[in-house]
Amino acid sequence: MNITGLHHVTAIASDPQSNLDFYVGLLGLRFVKRTVNFDDPGSYHFYFGDAIGTPGTILTFFSWPGARRGMHGSGEISAIAFAIPTGSAGYWLERLKEQHVSAERAPRRFGEEVVRFADPDGTPIELIESTQSTEVQAWTKGQVPPEHSLRGFHSVSAALDGYKGTAKLLTETFGYRLIKEEGNPSSCRPMTCRMVKCLRPSGGEGVTRSGWE
Repeated sequence: MNITGLHHVTAIASDPQSNLDFYVGLLGLRFVKRTVNFDDPGSYHFYFGDAIGTPGTILTFFSWPGARRGMHGSGEISAIAFAIPTGSAGYWLERLKEQHVSAERAPRRFGEEVVRFADPDGTPIELIESTQSTEVQAWTKGQVPPEHSLRGFHSVSAALDGYKGTAKLLTETFGYRLIKEEGNPSSCRPMTCRMVKCLRPSGGEGVTRSGWE
């Protein structure tokens, strides 16, 4: 099996219009297509991505209005991170502030600038300054200048009550390799500190981080 990176990420939204306004109007992603949940045809399935829907840029949502908001905890994806061009963190902090979205410049991670905020349903989103694949084609017809536009996924983070089992699955079954690590697992207690590991598919450039908080 040759895994080359992330293909897409799927999440749950409540109000479809708020979801569309946030990811297209604010973040500047292209609305690639709209379908339905084939197991629940009364629910929308939205696809957001780059200009041509390149694999590794697609974030999709199933919309269930009125659904109770979930609770954050271990054993789940804790943040979805997009890559942004180097030097763009300041632009995004100002843009989010202008649109009344609470955001913060998080501590640098693996030497990269991180902007952290949440979407209307509370899904944690991160924008990370980094150099990403040239295959990503920024959407230039939105409200975000091309020089600051999102450049596909940077990574996803997993909040885990101990990372060894997941790391074993990623490395021994999926063929990922550990390339960077931050934190000291010997001094941490589950749910009280942050341990971050950076793993990359052996056959690709995509990055998946796993850790616990």
